Amino acid sequence: MLMLRCTEQKGTAMLLSQGLLAISGVIVLVLGALHLAFTFRGQRFDPRDADLLSRMKEVSPFITRQTTIWRAGQGFHASHSFGAMLFGLVYLYLALEPSHFLLGSHFLLGLGLVYLLAMVVLARRYWFSIPFRGASLSCIAYAAALVANAT
Repeated sequence: MLMLRCTEQKGTAMLLSQGLLAISGVIVLVLGALHLAFTFRGQRFDPRDADLLSRMKEVSPFITRQTTIWRAGQGFHASHSFGAMLFGLVYLYLALEPSHFLLGSHFLLGLGLVYLLAMVVLARRYWFSIPFRGASLSCIAYAAALVANAT
């Protein structure tokens, strides 16, 4: 009887861990997708100063004359979005994968936590409240999954 109860608790903890990891992945996936959409649609990432926007579209960085500050920025925004979406998709898939491979991999669990903590630090230091809150929420869900998995 005790063994059955322990097995049920382990199963419940595993389902909770999987759900929290999936939520964490979905949050990062959605943030990345929104960031990509905002990069190429509308003016959300444009500077408020029209003259500055014009100069950014004319001036090249020291590293090369083959691009402009504006085009390089667009590329950085897009690649950042793809990275977030890749993380979200991979960890969402691994969280829901039937063999529970992710829950047994200390390396991948640790790597995911390091990534999310880095995103929280970057969002707090360089970005604004929405990505900071989203990254923090994703990190909290992820950490809660690790705690549930450890029980």
